[in-house]
Amino acid sequence: MKIVTIAWSVTLLVLLCAGVGAAAEDMGLITGSDKGTYYQFGLDLQKLVKPAGINLTVHPSKGSIENIYAVYQRPGVPMGIVQSDVLAFVSRVQSDPVLQRIARKTKMVFPLYNEEIHLLGKKGITDFDDLAGRRVAIGRDGSGTYLTARLLFKLSEVAPSEMVPIDTSEALAELKAGRIDAMFYVAGYPVKLLKEDVSDKDQLVLIPIINKSILEFYPPAEIPAGVYTWQPKATNTAAVKAVLVSFDFRRRDCDNVGRFAQLMSRGLDSLQKNGHAKWKAVDFNYPLRGWEQYDCVRKYLGKAAPATAPTPRGGQNPVFDAIKGALDQ
Repeated sequence: MKIVTIAWSVTLLVLLCAGVGAAAEDMGLITGSDKGTYYQFGLDLQKLVKPAGINLTVHPSKGSIENIYAVYQRPGVPMGIVQSDVLAFVSRVQSDPVLQRIARKTKMVFPLYNEEIHLLGKKGITDFDDLAGRRVAIGRDGSGTYLTARLLFKLSEVAPSEMVPIDTSEALAELKAGRIDAMFYVAGYPVKLLKEDVSDKDQLVLIPIINKSILEFYPPAEIPAGVYTWQPKATNTAAVKAVLVSFDFRRRDCDNVGRFAQLMSRGLDSLQKNGHAKWKAVDFNYPLRGWEQYDCVRKYLGKAAPATAPTPRGGQNPVFDAIKGALDQ
């Protein structure tokens, strides 16, 4: 009996010591709408890293513009998913010192996948240029969809009668009710909202984007036939790249993000087999022009790079204000 008691005591001591050495790490990832692809990717990553002792909280958000600032400023959120055109736009706004600092310190963890521009509208609207003089929902203020839609109209010089800044779920309800003519949603197909909340009876279609000025800036893409049950034909459109980013953290956050990236790299096969369909299109080695991979990630992948120290700052989100100001010029 004494031997059994000693054995149990030793076992308990070993388990306690193991528990101390393997304490769970809490991390946050800011994504997008809970019916969008960013959020689904976040949930897949949450499952992937859990067995390695990382408790990943997946935060929904308004989208890319909010995400860039959250990664820069919000405690406990070292990573976010953003659109590459938002990253590119921020880097080119030279008049705002905060944006310059954010652009300089925002680092790529991994490129992810192409996000197709879904332009959903009433039957009878032939293509993007046919939005002239119509009411169009462009996404909620602070979302990547908002920025992309604004840029599309600016590049093409197509002038809708009104650009309505509402979120995608509200936009879909307004479209079904006939109060708007079309809506944008930038997300990798298949989009949960459009799969679950649109059917043939709604008499809605995906509208092609074939404007030459747009396709000189955004790469062409296609949403294949049958991605959505109500969509019998393939639709030509444009795409942006989704990117997992972090801020140029040092010390513990640096190691946490590096370790997280290492788990992602090793687990890509599992994500492609068991996660959202868009994981199959992910290439972690895709060369995203103009954006540098985080040196903390490179270190954990065996590619060390020199470190620099961040300059943190709090306050309100200046990213949206600067972007809106530039687009309103």
